[in-house]
Amino acid sequence: MTSAPDRLLRRLEWKLGRRLDGRLQGSYRTVWHGAGLDFTDLRLYMLEDDVRHIDWNVTARLDEPYVRQYTEDRELTAWLVIDRSASMRFGQGAGKESTATELAVSIARLVSRGGNRVGAILYDNGGHQVIPPRGGRDQVLRITRELLRPAAAAGPGRTTDLSAMLRLAATTTSRRRSLVFVMSDFIGDPGWDRPLAMLTHRHEVVVVRVVDPAEVELPDIGVILVEDAETGEQLLVDTSDPLLRGRLAEQVDAREAELTAGMRRAGVSAQRITTDQDLLSVLIDMVRRSGRERR
Repeated sequence: MTSAPDRLLRRLEWKLGRRLDGRLQGSYRTVWHGAGLDFTDLRLYMLEDDVRHIDWNVTARLDEPYVRQYTEDRELTAWLVIDRSASMRFGQGAGKESTATELAVSIARLVSRGGNRVGAILYDNGGHQVIPPRGGRDQVLRITRELLRPAAAAGPGRTTDLSAMLRLAATTTSRRRSLVFVMSDFIGDPGWDRPLAMLTHRHEVVVVRVVDPAEVELPDIGVILVEDAETGEQLLVDTSDPLLRGRLAEQVDAREAELTAGMRRAGVSAQRITTDQDLLSVLIDMVRRSGRERR
């Protein structure tokens, strides 16, 4: 009898093979690949080149801009940094945590298919787990197994320390330039933009913000008891009250503006996914966006 992690992985592999293959041209270079560090040659700068590769000494000597060329490293190391705090368990179906789990497993399998290594950092205030990067299907199955285990209880009254999660990611991944996926709802303590900027300085970072539609627009379902998943605070609210709905809409707009500004300061643009979206379409869009940014 197959285990729950194996059943989930098989289901996602079937979706990957059936829907993803053929939607992306090429099996390796058009997905995610390594960024080599071995210098090979110099050539004249072209408009589409990354300015970070300009050799300023040669440019000053020859009075023309030159860029350094590198040998591409085909082996990629990818990391999945996944927020497993209490707020991630909110949402329709199995919640934001389930959406992040399925997307993370899909990404891990897609990356590992090219012979690359993938690791994971599973974070909650109650504890964290680091799964060192390895290749192969067994590694993806191990990550799946850990993601399906209940997260450690953090205790009441504590909001997510996103800065600590990102600092842990920066420390853990410091040995080698990697592709880092950060998956979170970004509900937590402020000040996370600086450690995220530190992470993006070293690595290629893809930020995935997981959102439930009810967090953006409150459904009109009468009087309900609302509980903060992280602090445990409870409150009776009338969802049909227009004044309440207006105040909540203003708070949502302010939070969205603050998140956008934080991402801008960190030098990244977050991909927002909702719990009711088709994950494979999201994955295809992520791959294509990453490819355009690399070029």
